[in-house]
Amino acid sequence: MRSSSVPPIAIVKAHNQTPLKSSSITIPSSPLPFHTLSERAHIPSHVYKHPAAVLLELCTSMKELHQIIPLVIKNGLYNEHLFQTKLVSLFSKYGSINEAARVFEPIDDKLDALYHTMLKGYAKNSSLETALAFLCRMRYDDVKPVVYNFTYLLKVCGDNADLKRGKEIHGQLITNSFAANVFAMTGVVNMYAKCRQIDDAYKMFDRMPERDLVSWNTIIAGFSQNGFAKKALELVLRMQDEGQRPDSITLVTVLPAAADVGLLMVGKSIHGYAIRAGFAKLVNISTALADMYSKCGSVETARLIFDGMDQKTVVSWNSMMDGYVQNGEPEKAIAVFEKMLEEGIDPTGVTIMEALHACADLGDLERGKFVHKFVDQLNLGSDISVMNSLISMYSKCKRVDIASDIFNNLNGRTHVSWNAMILGYAQNGRVSEALNCFSEMKSLGMKPDSFTMVSVIPALAELSVTRHAKWIHGLIIRSCLDKNIFVTTALVDMYSKCGAIHMARKLFDMISDRHVITWNAMIDGYGTHGLGRAALDLFDKMKKGAVEPNDITYLSVISACSHSGLVDEGLRHFKSMKQDYGLEPSMDHYGAMVDLLGRAGRIKEAWDFIENMPISPGITVYGAMLGACKIHKNIEVGEKAAKKLFELNPDEGGYHVLLANIYASTSKWSKVAEVRKTMEKKGLKKTPGCSVVELRNEVHSFYSGSTTHPQSKRIYAFLEELVYEIKAAGYVPDTNLILDVEDDVQEQLLNSHSEKLAIAFGLLNTSPGTTIHVRKNLRVCGDCHNATKYISLVTGREIIVRDMQRFHHFKNGICSCGDYW
Repeated sequence: MRSSSVPPIAIVKAHNQTPLKSSSITIPSSPLPFHTLSERAHIPSHVYKHPAAVLLELCTSMKELHQIIPLVIKNGLYNEHLFQTKLVSLFSKYGSINEAARVFEPIDDKLDALYHTMLKGYAKNSSLETALAFLCRMRYDDVKPVVYNFTYLLKVCGDNADLKRGKEIHGQLITNSFAANVFAMTGVVNMYAKCRQIDDAYKMFDRMPERDLVSWNTIIAGFSQNGFAKKALELVLRMQDEGQRPDSITLVTVLPAAADVGLLMVGKSIHGYAIRAGFAKLVNISTALADMYSKCGSVETARLIFDGMDQKTVVSWNSMMDGYVQNGEPEKAIAVFEKMLEEGIDPTGVTIMEALHACADLGDLERGKFVHKFVDQLNLGSDISVMNSLISMYSKCKRVDIASDIFNNLNGRTHVSWNAMILGYAQNGRVSEALNCFSEMKSLGMKPDSFTMVSVIPALAELSVTRHAKWIHGLIIRSCLDKNIFVTTALVDMYSKCGAIHMARKLFDMISDRHVITWNAMIDGYGTHGLGRAALDLFDKMKKGAVEPNDITYLSVISACSHSGLVDEGLRHFKSMKQDYGLEPSMDHYGAMVDLLGRAGRIKEAWDFIENMPISPGITVYGAMLGACKIHKNIEVGEKAAKKLFELNPDEGGYHVLLANIYASTSKWSKVAEVRKTMEKKGLKKTPGCSVVELRNEVHSFYSGSTTHPQSKRIYAFLEELVYEIKAAGYVPDTNLILDVEDDVQEQLLNSHSEKLAIAFGLLNTSPGTTIHVRKNLRVCGDCHNATKYISLVTGREIIVRDMQRFHHFKNGICSCGDYW
């Protein structure tokens, strides 16, 4: 059954012309063993001691192997079992399974060891089907399997997540009486764990009559890698109770588990054990410790460990970069990247992805382009993960056009690629492109996942159309993604931004296991709708539960207080964030506090607050102060705020317009002219007002004074009649901000504001009783706000306007903001 009449001519011809460069290998004075004693019994001692045998034992590459083979053939050793087995082993080791087979097949009297070696080669270098076919051949050739045959195959099944085949091999292992073998059963545990069947893995582990350290490490790794960090940590305690002492592999396995659940004290305990056991200086342990401290928020400690490492691998550098990125310090991540390059460490794909992530968080396009050059230098253009990171980086750096070019030229797009592109469009306000990309993805048969939905939902939220919100919600339910906390949180946020705040709360109440971002979305939703009391009630409910508020929660709470005039409550919560939760206020928090005080007319108090800030005030702080001065017509403080603000060199003209409006409100026209000249000199322009309304799946955009819409004549004619009606109801146009023109022209310019055009279009093209939804890119102006109240009164329509800061619900002549905005 095992004989073959085919002579070994092919393999001889392949190698007998290759000269042996004996100088490339040093032969030691005594031979080195590489066979078991049982195998050696069949091998003459002179064969075993032959220099060719020693050379094979020392062989380190395919090139050296090709140099040694002629020596084996020349000395007539090719037919010796020792050399045949070793050649099969080495060819397999270096990835040439075909050459291994060319040695194996012609052999007349094959030893069992040769079959076992060949099976290992197939398991390592061929498909699982080929390896299993060879296992069947072994059975046909009456070769008795050994335990290693099954462990090789189980590993392949685990690596390929092939549960069906893994179960078959498990069955054969039992049939061949290896069910009590600790080595075999450890392979079974590993296979089930890698196939994400952790319960089955644990059952197999629990049934083992004896367990060694490898077994414990395998099941601990299984729980850790399948997201069961706490169970992995419990098993470390249990293994010690059962007399097993954790080794360095245990620590490397369990440290990520402690990091995943943020158990810093447990991580410190493991660190202490590593020091006592003498493992702390091992490079893999040091890297895992640095990673653990970073993920538990102690990035400074991680850096101390990193700097103290005697040796660093590229994984160590990558881990430190990731630590800084995840802890919101992208500048330091870039510094680590640059230091890594200075020290001559070659970056990997993971390094490039971390660097791109840091550039994206910084919005630093130039450095992002610098990192992009490494993609070409390192030939990473076919690495889909790196290319996805490039798409995300360019999108976040507001160059979605470059991101789109990369995406369009990308071969083998994955879900991550589509999700990154959809999100990139959404982040850059390219709503139509985001939705088109989503539709194209679906048309190609790619099933949207939770990340797809979280990417496309913000685009629909920008449209602010309830009908579209309900459509995507239905699709999410049909896709069985309605239990995913991130998807449902995005839905809560979307309904809020579509004006359906009650639907958002209904959905929020249906979520059983809420994340902090879920609470933040609902609190912020109440705030933007002017429902400050509801936001505070929900915040109080949150504090009574298990989820702790974070810095975003407090920003949402303070903003909600600001929009609703709840000054004392806002002041109290600002103090609470540091006193009760140890959260340091950021620039956004300080800006929100200035807005809170200034909007309420407490201008002096707001200015004193700025002057006593522990950090240097930024653009958002002085911008909030200037906005408050505009509301309350305070020129003195407004000028001081503007001076400080312009020293910071903001890159858009909106703040200059605010100052000009403050001057105009008190008829200081010469000052207005000065501001205009400054804007012209600096090349600054006011962002044009744009209002959007959706009708029958089409988005209609209106700019102030625009006449490009197909219904423009009809819209302006309708507006003229409408203004006549609302004037009769009590509306008085506010012409203070229209300069250098006659009174009648002032009114015409007011009546051509974008939100009035959008509202008129909506009224003309919808049936009575239909709610009009308008989205504006700027803050609603005072005259339009007043006019819309009267329009809601005379038409009997509800009009919902979402501006850049909040919602205004107009009904029966009243706005939900109570004119406090």
